[in-house]
Amino acid sequence: MPIPPPLVRLLREHLKEFGTAKDGRLFASERGNVVAASSYSRVWKQTRELALLPEQVSSVLAFRPYDLRHAGVSQWLNSGVPAPEVAARAGHSVDVLLKIYAKCIDGQEQEMNYRISAGLGEGDGTKD
Repeated sequence: MPIPPPLVRLLREHLKEFGTAKDGRLFASERGNVVAASSYSRVWKQTRELALLPEQVSSVLAFRPYDLRHAGVSQWLNSGVPAPEVAARAGHSVDVLLKIYAKCIDGQEQEMNYRISAGLGEGDGTKD
C-alpha cells in the first residue's frame, strides 16, 4: 500500500533516530528482544496519561494501541478518501468498512450538500 508523504517522513525520522532491531523490527526491548505485551500495555497507559486530557484518559479514546487503526481509518474517510481505497488499505471489504466505520464520518454535511448541488447542476460545488 502507498504511504502518504507525511507518514513516510515520520517513519524515516524514527529510523534515523532509533534504527531497527537486528531482525528489522521497529521496536525492541532494551536488550534487543521482542517487546513483551505487558510492557506495551504499561507504556501505552503512561503515554495516554501524558498525551490526553484527564476526561479523555478516563474515556475509551485510544484505550488500546489497536484503536489507532480505527482512528486512522476514520481519518481517511473523514478526509474524503473513497471507501474502496480505504477498504483496500485497511484490509477490509467495502461492506465491512462501511458497516464498521460509516458512523465515524463526521462534520461533512455542508460540504456534501455543496457536492450534491453541483452534481444536480446547481452551483459549482464550492463553498461561498
